[in-house]
Amino acid sequence: MGDILGSGIYALVGVIAGEVGGAIWASFLIAIAFAFLIGFSYAELVTKYPKAAGASLYVNKAFDNRLLTFLVAFSLVAAGVSAAGALARVFGGPYFQAFLNGPTLLVAGLFIAALGFINFRGISESVRANTVMSLIELSGLAIILVIGAVVLFSGDADLTRPFEFREGVNPAIATLGGATLAFFALIGFENAVNVAEETHNPSRTYPRALFGGLLLASLLYLAVSFTASMVVPTEQLANSEGALLEVVRAGPIPIPERLFSLIALVAVSNTALVALIMASRVLYGMAREGVLPRILARTHRSRRTPWVAIIFTTLVTLVLLTTADVGRLADTTVVFILIVFVLVNASVLVLRRDRVDHDHFTAPTLFPILGIVACLVLLVQIGINDIGVYAYAGILLIIGFALYTINNLLRRRLDSAETPGRRH
Repeated sequence: MGDILGSGIYALVGVIAGEVGGAIWASFLIAIAFAFLIGFSYAELVTKYPKAAGASLYVNKAFDNRLLTFLVAFSLVAAGVSAAGALARVFGGPYFQAFLNGPTLLVAGLFIAALGFINFRGISESVRANTVMSLIELSGLAIILVIGAVVLFSGDADLTRPFEFREGVNPAIATLGGATLAFFALIGFENAVNVAEETHNPSRTYPRALFGGLLLASLLYLAVSFTASMVVPTEQLANSEGALLEVVRAGPIPIPERLFSLIALVAVSNTALVALIMASRVLYGMAREGVLPRILARTHRSRRTPWVAIIFTTLVTLVLLTTADVGRLADTTVVFILIVFVLVNASVLVLRRDRVDHDHFTAPTLFPILGIVACLVLLVQIGINDIGVYAYAGILLIIGFALYTINNLLRRRLDSAETPGRRH
């Protein structure tokens, strides 16, 4: 549940309202259904192969293809920097401006630079604080639910608005369009596969944890999105990059705006820092394994952190956040996660012929197939919503494959230099 709950709900309620109208919860419901389909595939694979490498391990086992394995790993890097860029823009918006007015892009850029420095210093402090920060995030959502309950029982709630769709659009298309954004708030459950080796009896424990955590987070998101629409007019939500702050302002409970803004800033900071740490460490890991240029595997002499990979991911994030808005960066993140999910679902089907010597969870065969279809539907819908998202994703993939190709050429040249020529 802690992996799923994050800043996505703080960042995207207003963006989804602009896409679908008052029925924000409907988009979350579609995204939740898709997430559960993909969760079944992860439950089977992680209980069958309880190792820490996650999606890269599954794809490598299924296809034994170096390029596909690289695609999975680099997609996670690209998703991390895109997510950090989106969250940085949210950080620099109304939540920060409750304390100090400043240009959003400047604040966002300084925020990413600060996170890059923290990433360089080390992550032990962040790990110790993670549980506390997650509880703070949860407290903000609890405040929204309390406001909703008070409004509902006082008779001041607008119970028709959560069932209204944006004028002039097909409700089904609008809901699906909003679902691509809502999916951003749900990703994270796949990260739990990385602790499978440290779990007692993962075949029994992991499916319960996965589906239980996903269900609780989903119910919370549905309640929060319904409350936001019930309390605040749709247009007001859609025009705000801090939509949940609008709920606090409109609610009947005198909650200090700065208190809620601080909670939101903690949520955004926590998620963005984790995204940057993950992206830099995956990049470092690929370089250490010889998949990317070795320079990215360099570590600092005293801090022992991968400083080159950290600088690279920080700079890419800065470029992204200055050239795209929150919605486009969130969709770019989802594109890369969906690429991973397509390959993971395909791996389930391919690995059915691989037998293991222990009991494991088995998903109904139809579910991985439906999972692939769901991912492809969301990928197409993202393009319909904003074709420019594919351009951002394509540029990041080009950068990744360029690094991959350069590294292969350098390795071949080095191997040729070390191997004496043969005479024929």
